[in-house]
Amino acid sequence: MNDSDRKRGGARSGTPPLSGQRGPGSRDRFVGGEPALQGQSKESKKDSVQSAKPTSPVTQDKSGSIAIAIHAKPGSKQNAITDVTSEAVGVAIAAPPTEGEANAELCRYLSKVLEVKKSEVVLDKGGKSREKIIKVSAATTPEAVLEKLKSEAAKG
Repeated sequence: MNDSDRKRGGARSGTPPLSGQRGPGSRDRFVGGEPALQGQSKESKKDSVQSAKPTSPVTQDKSGSIAIAIHAKPGSKQNAITDVTSEAVGVAIAAPPTEGEANAELCRYLSKVLEVKKSEVVLDKGGKSREKIIKVSAATTPEAVLEKLKSEAAKG
């Protein structure tokens, strides 16, 4: 038996398929690469997925902290807010992405832009990724934070 037989679910030898693969008798119905939901059309499923996306990169969580979705661009010549989209805030960081240097510089830079203490800006998720979530624990609103980020982006 070779790899192609195994990938097909072992139809020739009677062995079960490798994990994560479906055998020849699988009855799940798929729509667009995902299991179809009973009683829901493809269009209504798309609508429910689209309405779940946030319309702003700045949100407030249950604890009252402000969460900012960041797309980090480490190794830049200088710190700057490059763009503000509905998904994330693009931030160029003048530090290399090694040993957490860029993450520390990102928090320092955002504390300066948002005019809050450095201790009130912490990396929540994405320590080794360009997609990050920054938490701001200062007493402010998501609207005020978004306005400061947009005005800083307009400068550069």
